[in-house]
Amino acid sequence: MDITQIIEHQHAEQRRMFAMLEEWPRDDSEGLAAVWTRLEVLLETHAEAEERYFYPELLRLGTGAADAESTEEEVKDAVKDHNDLRKAIRKVARCRTGSAAWWTAVTDANVYNSNHMAEEERQDLADFRQRASLELRHEIGLQFLRYEALKAATGVPPKDKDPDAYVRSRTKAAASPTAKKAARKAAAAATTAPVKRAASKKASKEAASAES
Repeated sequence: MDITQIIEHQHAEQRRMFAMLEEWPRDDSEGLAAVWTRLEVLLETHAEAEERYFYPELLRLGTGAADAESTEEEVKDAVKDHNDLRKAIRKVARCRTGSAAWWTAVTDANVYNSNHMAEEERQDLADFRQRASLELRHEIGLQFLRYEALKAATGVPPKDKDPDAYVRSRTKAAASPTAKKAARKAAAAATTAPVKRAASKKASKEAASAES
């Protein structure tokens, strides 16, 4: 489990769901609303989880990748992109599903999100892969997915954040509990003591013997 892979996987899912909306029958407003609600929850929880768990560690460890001037610039741009996306999400909520105004707001969300994902994959994720240990990437991934699972049923309110204030409050911060836990695991893995693992989970005899 790797936070950079999790983010990329969810980016692919977001692209797929926007494409699904584009192909959906225009006269099925109930279906359009259901697909959008599912996508909205994914967009909101993904953005909030990045700001809670991924960007703070990126600010602590990153040096700036690809065409980014610095890690601070990477993260400021990312938070600004999230705000633009949240603005479009709020606009969708104010429009009648399937109307011209609704589609304009959905398309705006797609444009903002597509530009953000491309930049994040080129800069933030590349930066983190080069700087963060596998243990840390694993621990952040766990925290990220746990948060999203807890919020999956209802989503989170699309609340803007000031990019400059966000970066200032997290720049040069001490290692988070997640980072410290990853460091302890890395140190433990470097010892010669045998690794203790729980037994692999087995299917029931009935399921194991069933024909596929």
